[in-house]
This record gives sequence, C-alpha cells and structure tokens, in this order.
Amino acid sequence: MMKKPTWHRNPLKGQELVILGGGESGVGAALCAAHAGWRPWVTDTGTLRSDRQALLVQHGIETESGRGEHDLERVMRSGRDAGVVVKSPGIPETDPLVMALKAAEVQVISEIELAQTQLKASTPVIAITGSNGKTTTTALTGCLFNDAGWATNIAGNIGKSWAATVSEPADVHVIEVSSFQLDGIVSFRPHIAILLNITPDHLDRYQGDFHAYAAAKWRITANQQPEDLLILNAECEATWHAYHREGGTQARIAAVSTERTPAQVREGMAARGIQVWSVAGINEDQNAFTIEIPSQPHFTMTIQELALQGKHNLHNSMASSVAARVLDLRKEGIRESLQQFDGIEHRMEFVQEVNGIRFINDSKATNVNSAWYALESVPGPVIWIAGGVDKGNDYTSLLHLVDEKVDHLICLGKDNAKLQSVFGDRVDHMHEVSSAEDAVALSYQLGNPGTTVLLSPACASFDLFGSYEERGQAFKKAVKAL
Repeated sequence: MMKKPTWHRNPLKGQELVILGGGESGVGAALCAAHAGWRPWVTDTGTLRSDRQALLVQHGIETESGRGEHDLERVMRSGRDAGVVVKSPGIPETDPLVMALKAAEVQVISEIELAQTQLKASTPVIAITGSNGKTTTTALTGCLFNDAGWATNIAGNIGKSWAATVSEPADVHVIEVSSFQLDGIVSFRPHIAILLNITPDHLDRYQGDFHAYAAAKWRITANQQPEDLLILNAECEATWHAYHREGGTQARIAAVSTERTPAQVREGMAARGIQVWSVAGINEDQNAFTIEIPSQPHFTMTIQELALQGKHNLHNSMASSVAARVLDLRKEGIRESLQQFDGIEHRMEFVQEVNGIRFINDSKATNVNSAWYALESVPGPVIWIAGGVDKGNDYTSLLHLVDEKVDHLICLGKDNAKLQSVFGDRVDHMHEVSSAEDAVALSYQLGNPGTTVLLSPACASFDLFGSYEERGQAFKKAVKAL
C-alpha cells in the first residue's frame, strides 16, 4: 500500500499553494484550494483561456502565464514551504520541474487528491476509470442516481473539475478519473471503484511501458479498505495481471462478465485464486444479464431492453448497475434508467442522415481500442475518418475490421504517415484532409445510400484541435451544414 500523506491537509490561513497548469483541472484545484484556506497561485507556461483567467481574477487568485516558463524559484520555495504542489494531469511525471520537486521531498499531487480532502467522509464517492468506456459509464452511473432522486455530482475527467464542484451539496459523487490523475494520488479513496478495462493507451506518456500504465490504473484501489468495493472486468486479462503484480486490493471485489454466467464467473475467479464478493454475468441464452449481490434479491434484465447496445456498452451498463444496487437503488428504477439513457456527446453519437448516408461522431475515440469498438458496432460500408496525434498506437487489432468494412480512409491530421503505412493496402482509397469541414465534404461526395461515415480518430486531437470536444463539434457543424 502507498505511504500516508505528509502534506498539510489543514493549511495555515494564507499559505501559498502552487498549482501547475491553468486548464480545467488546474482552475478547479485553485478554486478548491481557496475555499479550503490556501492562497493558490496558478502558473502556466502557456496563455490561460480568457474565461478561466476571468474566473481566477474574480476569486482573487494570482496567476502567471504566457511566459513559456514557470517562475522556478517561486515554485520550489512555495513547494518546500507547503510540502505540496498540485499538478495538472497534462504535465507528465517525468517533467524536470516535477522531478525536482519530488527530489526536494515535495508531494506533487493531482486535483482529485486535493478535492477529497474537502469532502465529508460519509458522502459516497464512485470513481470510474479504464482505457475505454469510462465517460459513458460515468454518465450512465450518474444518470441512475439522478433518476433515483439523489443529488448527484458528475465530474472529473468527464468535463467539470471535481475539485471545483466538490464543495457543492451532493448525496453522491460520480467521478471519471484518468491514469494521469491517479499518478498524483496519496490518500484518494473511492467507496466504489470501477476499473472497466486496461488496454494499450497513452504509451507515449509512459515511455512505452504498458505495465507502468496498468499500474497507474490500478492505483484507483490503492487506498480502498475492506468495506469498499472494486468492480472489475472478469474478461480483461491485463486487469488480473495488474491485480497480482500490484499486490491485489483490500476492497471487496465484484467481477462482471459479458461472456459467462454468474456461476462460471465465480468458478473462473476461484481458479485464479481470487475470492469475489459479487458477480454479474449473462444467462445461458445470452439474452439477459444477472447481478448477484449478497443479502439482496438478484437483479436480472433483458439485454434488448438496454438503451445502450453493443458488447462494450453491455459491460458498462452492468458495472453501473452493480454500483447502483450496492447503494440500494431500486431495481425497477435502475431498469427504467437503463432503458431510457440517451448516451453522451462525442461517443458513438448519431449526428444525422443525409441522403441515406449516416454520420456518426465518435471523436472521443482517442485510442485504438475505442476505434475498434466503433468499427465493430457499425455496419459496412464505412468511410472512416481517423488520425491526429499518435500515442504509440498499434493498429493491428483493427486490420480485420478495416478489411471487412472500410472502403475509404480519410486521414485528418498533420502527420498521417503511420496510418498510410498500416492501412494503405487495406482500403480501396486513402485521402488526406486538414479540417473537419473538408473531411465531411469529401465523405459526403464519396458516400452512397447505406454508407456510414464514422469519425473515430484512434488518436488525440491536439495537432489540429484544442480537444476531442472541439474536433467533434467541428465535425457535427460541418455535417449539419450539408
């Protein structure tokens, strides 16, 4: 287990706290710190967005930005005085300033670590991570509790900073957390943790070390206690390798499977030497799933009733339902919410159909596995729009889907060499564009009735766009202008 925190959780009035980075996370951390009694100072090498700058000024928070560098002397001095610095998730652990702070025995923590110190211990926290599906699962879990009448704070990597919202009244906090945020925890402890899957992603950030990335994901359970719950994917081999490699967990385990019955899940976990507290699996006919929780009636639901279809979404729905049942939400309420959930923006979002050509916005697919789910779930023929900042991607798993479904690949990025090398002889035609507008116009020109145009980039957005949201919005705007 991780060492206990050494930083001052109850600061002296006016103690300066350095916030490295002025994005959504950094601004949220600054607001949280000010509310807790710190005197936050936000420093960013780039230029702060005008609305964020205005918000910080409104709260009397000092900033430094646009110089291309930090005031290193002040960062180190304040860090040593406070014993802690808050780092935005976009700054890697290998950043020279971060390494210098750690060498000086300064704790470098993430926003979620700071946020939980301001939370009443009795308020449940459901934290969700995974290489794929975490945003959908966070939104769906929050919907289950909202629909049940709980005051629900849905925050974290899904959009709004948790630190900025943690002081707002809530019956439950449902937060999406990334591996980058988990790198910076010391005592962060969710009451219910959901680890959906671990597949290769962000390997550029982890120097190509998949084990290091998996270990970061596993940190979601690092501080959980025996009364807490960890919900895991029974079919994800990388998760179970992480379980053994990282020393297991103190939490109770719920294992969820979209391939095996509950009895088979228990048997499979026992064969691994792992005791599970709860299981969820499908029935023999594979048309329904059942959740088994001790001292509760079983919850069973037909798969066709789910608003979210597809194998990956089945797993997301099952994991969310386990969390809801553990906190005693009514079975019928859960069922109704699962039937009516609308999905989330930029994740397999149907935009519109134009002359028989369907346009789907999956801009949030920033890794290969997400793109695999998208290509697997749509019918062919497909015009696939992909590209952006490659994160050390291995596209091998996509080859058979591209062979089967994709006629045209439209590369939307500044450097498309890798896509061209991998898929050049797999598709009938490959095209390069430099804007979402050009991608949409070309796909409409190439498409025929029955074609699906799928924006599922498998890459980060930062070469041409500020975020995957900006990329998705540009795509939708262009589609609606046809």
